[in-house]
Amino acid sequence: MRRVIYSFYIDIQKPVSHFENQKKFNNNYQWLLEKQMAYADTIGVEYKHFTYDDDYIEFSKQFGPEISEYNIINFYKMHLLYTLDYEEILYLDLDVIPVTNENFFEVWDLSKGIAIMSEDWFCKDRHRQHHTIRSPLAKYWNARAMLGEIHPVFNTGIIGANKKSLDELDYFGNFEKTIDFMTDLINDEFWPDDIRNLFGYDNETIFAYKLFGQGLKYQNLYETGWHYFMDKWSFIPKETKLIHCISKDFNYVRNWCDKHYI
Repeated sequence: MRRVIYSFYIDIQKPVSHFENQKKFNNNYQWLLEKQMAYADTIGVEYKHFTYDDDYIEFSKQFGPEISEYNIINFYKMHLLYTLDYEEILYLDLDVIPVTNENFFEVWDLSKGIAIMSEDWFCKDRHRQHHTIRSPLAKYWNARAMLGEIHPVFNTGIIGANKKSLDELDYFGNFEKTIDFMTDLINDEFWPDDIRNLFGYDNETIFAYKLFGQGLKYQNLYETGWHYFMDKWSFIPKETKLIHCISKDFNYVRNWCDKHYI
């Protein structure tokens, strides 16, 4: 079976969401790349890394000024899922550090649905005015408005999928209409301002809209060790397989890896 692990990174030049982490990424870029490449080599899978190129430039031309470069980048990483000619694919954000020798593709049966992290945010709906459009709470409300129902929030920093599941998801099917729908919600005065101000053009919101809208099954990586979300605290549980270093405390992860000979 033809399998691949891929990642994607663009050194954003304009001040946008998470721009403050640019230096941390650039200072650790080679190490992050090498950790992912080493994992792919360990499990005998091809590795591909994508950066700013003509294909990305051409892809970005379809979007208007209302779509930020950050959002375009996140749409492009989804686009790459559909361009790679492999039976099974594992996508890793560049800030995902593998710390295991276990084979993701052997642990997760991707014929059972896309493997991705989701989390319930229904009981975390507090102080909306203090959240940004990149917050999980924003994704919760945006998807809730699009679907008319309450659903978990996804994180696309790690995605495992086969071709059949990707075709069923049809992420970019009627994509222009999906973007128009999101624009309508941003301008819809039905919603209170503290909710409407959270609406945007988020790739994870669209993932939820597509998946739940079609009643598709998925496999949740949450609390399995295969998507450890390291955010507010720098700590790595021993059962961790893939660290998603949201905090960008790469020095902590590097020291932890050295200590454990990883």
